[in-house]
Amino acid sequence: MSMLKTLGAQIKEFKKDSLITPVFMILEVIMEMIIPLLMASIIDDGVNAENMEHIYKVGFCMLITALIGLWAGIMGAKYGARASTGFARNLRQAMFENIQKYSFSNIDKYSTSSLITRLTTDVTNMQNSYQMILRMAMRAPASMIIAMIMAFTINARLASVYLIAVIFLTCCLGIIIPRATKHFRQVFEKYDELNASVQENVSAIRVVKAYVREDYETQKFAKANENIYNMFLRAEKLVVLNMPIMQATVYTCILVISWLGAKTIVAGGLTTGEMMSLLAYCMNILMSLMMVSMIFVMLTMSYASAKRIAEVLTEQSDLKNPENPVSEVKDGSIRFENVSFAYHKEGKPVLKNINLDIKAGETIGVIGGTGSAKSSLVNLISRLYDVTKGQLLVGGLDVKQYDMEALRNQVSVVLQKNVLFSGTILENLRWGDKNATQEECERACRLACADEFIQKMPDKYDTYIEQGGTNVSGGQRQRLCIARALLKKPKILILDDSTSAVDTATDAKIRKAFAEEIPETTKLIIAQRVSSVQNADRIIVMDNGMVTAFDTHERLLETSDIYKEVFASQTGGNADFDENGGDN
Repeated sequence: MSMLKTLGAQIKEFKKDSLITPVFMILEVIMEMIIPLLMASIIDDGVNAENMEHIYKVGFCMLITALIGLWAGIMGAKYGARASTGFARNLRQAMFENIQKYSFSNIDKYSTSSLITRLTTDVTNMQNSYQMILRMAMRAPASMIIAMIMAFTINARLASVYLIAVIFLTCCLGIIIPRATKHFRQVFEKYDELNASVQENVSAIRVVKAYVREDYETQKFAKANENIYNMFLRAEKLVVLNMPIMQATVYTCILVISWLGAKTIVAGGLTTGEMMSLLAYCMNILMSLMMVSMIFVMLTMSYASAKRIAEVLTEQSDLKNPENPVSEVKDGSIRFENVSFAYHKEGKPVLKNINLDIKAGETIGVIGGTGSAKSSLVNLISRLYDVTKGQLLVGGLDVKQYDMEALRNQVSVVLQKNVLFSGTILENLRWGDKNATQEECERACRLACADEFIQKMPDKYDTYIEQGGTNVSGGQRQRLCIARALLKKPKILILDDSTSAVDTATDAKIRKAFAEEIPETTKLIIAQRVSSVQNADRIIVMDNGMVTAFDTHERLLETSDIYKEVFASQTGGNADFDENGGDN
C-alpha cells in the first residue's frame, strides 16, 4: 500500500483526467452492449415481420448509439493519454528532484545506469500500465459483466456456456501469469547492466579506441543484450499461450452456442435475433477476458518497475538541515575535534581520530599517498558526508548547525575530475555565480590562469564547450573549474588535486595569485607534488586515514619521515611534471 500511495501522489493535477477516463470507457461499453439488442430487434421485429418502418427507426437508434460509443471511446483515449503521460512526467520530475537532494552516501547505493533505467524504461512501463488501467482495466471487466448479464437475460441455459468458458480461461491465466511474472521481474535488473555497458562505452570511447577494445566492448554489450532477449523470450513464450487457448475457447463457444441455439430455435424457445445477440455477447465476453489477461501481463511487467521507482522516491537523504539553521558562515576557520569517519555505519573507518585547528585565511597543504583519505577529509568540510564520531566546526560552529546550501555556498570544492557542462565558457563560469558580470568572470579566470588560453580561442568567452569539456585539454578544464569556484567568493576554497594536469610554472602562478588576491579565504590544497604545497602556511601529512604531521615545510623536513621521503624522491630529479608539459 505504501508503494501505491507513493506512486499515486504523482498523479497530482491529472486526477480529473484519471477519473473521467473510466467514465467514458463505461459509457462506450454500455453503447456496445445496446447494439446487439437493437440488432436482435431489427431481425425479429423488422426483417422477419417485414416492417421497414421498424428497421429504419431501430437502425437510426443503432447509428446514434454507435456514434455515442465512438465519441466516448475517443474521449476515453484522449483523457487516458493525458493522464498517463502526465503521470509519467510527474514521476520523472519527482525522481530527479529527489536525486538532487541525495547525499553522497545515498548516491552510492545506486549505480548511474540503474538511475537512468528507472528514469526512462521503468517510467515508460508505468505510463503504459497506467493508461491500460484507466482504459482497459475498467472497460474489460465492465464489458464482460454487462455482456454476461445481457446473455443470461436472453437465455440462461445457453449463457451458462460462457460462464464455463470464463472459469476455464481464468484457471489458465492463473497458471500462466505467475510463471511469466518471475521472468518479467528479473528482466528490468538486466536493463541496468545493458545501460551500464552503453554508458561506460560512450563516455570512455577514446580509451576504447586507444586500446583497440571495440570487439571486447561489442561482445560485452551483446552478452547483456542477449540476457534481456532470453528473459523476455521465456516470459513471452508463456504469455503467448493465452492466444491459442483463448481462440480455441472462443470457437468452441461459438460452435456450442450455434448447435444448442439452433435446436432451441427449432423448439421455439429462442428467436433468430436473440441467437445473433448471444453470439455477439459471446465475442464481447471472451475478448474482454483476453483484455483482462493482457492487463495482468502488463501489471506483472510494471510491478518491478513500480517497486524500483518507489525506492528512488522514498529514499531520504541522511543529511538534513536542523530546525533553526544558521544561514551565515562567520569566517573560514576549520576545526576537527576527534573526528572519525566511515562510509557505512558498520564499515571500517577511513578517517581516525583527526584533530586539526585551521585559522581563517590560512593556506593549508594536504599531502599523502593514494588511499590515505585526503579527499574524505575535505568532503566533510562542506558536509557532503557527516562525521561518524567527533565534531567538525566551520566558522566556530558545528557544520550540522548550518543550512546546507548556505554552508556549501561558502565552501568551494574543485575536484581533480571536475566536470564542465555543454554551453559557453561564460555559462560554465556562472555556475559559480549566476549573476556574475563579464568583468568578474574575466578576473576569476586571470586568478586561475585561464584567461590566457581563453583569449586565444576564436570566440573567447563565448566559445562553446562540448559535454564534459571534451574540446579543451585537461589542464584548461581544471583552470576553468578553479575560476568557476572562485566566482562563488567562498570563505573556504578546496583544491582536491585540481592542478595535477597543469605544468609546475602555471601551478606556481595560480598559488601566487591566490595568496595576493584572496588572502582572507582559507585555502586547502591537496596535491601529490611537494612543490604545490611547500609554500603553504602549514602542511597536513596523511597516512592510512590519520594525520601523522601538521606543520610548516621546514619543520616537516626535520620531524616527519614520510614528508622527508616524498620531498627527497621528488627533488632528486624524479619530479612528475616539467616546466611546460602539464597542459598538453
